Amino acid sequence: MKKIIPLLVFLVIGIFLFLSLNSNPNKLPSPLIGKMFPVLEGADFYTNEKVKLNDLMANQLTLVNVWASWCVTCRKEHQMIMDIAQNNNLKLIGINYKDTKNDAEEYLKVMGNPFDDVIFDPQGKIGMDLGVYATPETFLISKEGLIIYKHIGEITKEVWSENFESHFNMIES
Repeated sequence: MKKIIPLLVFLVIGIFLFLSLNSNPNKLPSPLIGKMFPVLEGADFYTNEKVKLNDLMANQLTLVNVWASWCVTCRKEHQMIMDIAQNNNLKLIGINYKDTKNDAEEYLKVMGNPFDDVIFDPQGKIGMDLGVYATPETFLISKEGLIIYKHIGEITKEVWSENFESHFNMIES
């Protein structure tokens, strides 16, 4: 009997680990979806003035992208964000997450700045309030301030067309 208990424990742990191999962190549900975007205050990246993110959205369809200069996936995603910025019906707010001002400024200078507004979040407080645990993370916010969709990871053309554009169609109908 003493030999069976460790074997059972080992089997249970093994099964748990095997099943977790099929989990996709990009599919984790967000408790914020379907709720109003929280009232958050941050510092404007360029002026350091206090800004309420909700005021920046001001009855516009908004994409909030949490990014950092040290994030390899953010760099891969950046050209797609630049392409998305061409959509005049969509406001883009970037939240610079757990970064340094110098590194972030250099990143935007070299890669281009697709954002209408950039919020500096060096301590990660805003990110924490949004439930961010990895960069990039992107939120789609309705004109009414409702969080419609959250994507964890890189936005590719496929992700954009399959996930974000379908939400645009629902909003417009």
